[in-house]
Amino acid sequence: MAAPHFRMGAEEIWQAVDAERLSLVALLQDLDAGAWETPSLCAGWRVRDVAAHLTLASRTDPGRVMLEYVRSFGRFDPMMDRLTRRAGQDPPEAILANLRSTVGSRRLAPGTTVREPLLDLLVHGQDIAIPLGIARPVPVRAAHESAERVWTHPFPFHARRHLATFRLVATDTDWDRGTGSRIDGPVAAILLLLTGRPAALAHLGGDDMGQLAQRLLSRSR
Repeated sequence: MAAPHFRMGAEEIWQAVDAERLSLVALLQDLDAGAWETPSLCAGWRVRDVAAHLTLASRTDPGRVMLEYVRSFGRFDPMMDRLTRRAGQDPPEAILANLRSTVGSRRLAPGTTVREPLLDLLVHGQDIAIPLGIARPVPVRAAHESAERVWTHPFPFHARRHLATFRLVATDTDWDRGTGSRIDGPVAAILLLLTGRPAALAHLGGDDMGQLAQRLLSRSR
């Protein structure tokens, strides 16, 4: 496997994380009550659930996480779903205040690195914005960093396995991974593809888009 194409140091990543947190606060504070209830790109989660999810790493006690992990029989996805849905029950004003309070926090969830908060914010920011019809620009450098994180680490997306037989090429940065049928587009769209979002398809092109769509849609069910 080729060496990782990581470019950003820890301090630069944290600066990007705080910029994303602040811009997401600005987006959310203008939403009406109905928008907070809009289904996000994450199956079963509303906009309010996704926003609450982004506060968990900075606010949830590690002991609570372990307790929920045990209650979920050692399964990560059910544990995270439980924590997220519970946090999403808070009023929008409280969720927004909690998200605002994460600005400047350097606290990480157990077992994660500085790259995970950036990845979460970039992808979940689109999970919120796209269903609302809001254009939310994704910084190319940060998206490159996050795409490489997803490609080089199997958990939790297993992108290299799911996207075997495709060569993924970013058209706005020098990120080129995989072998097979070429799929290209902005690195922000590739990041959504790597994390299993069918919304990526509208911004990608290639010789085998039909097969890619079938692969991605079957994965998202």
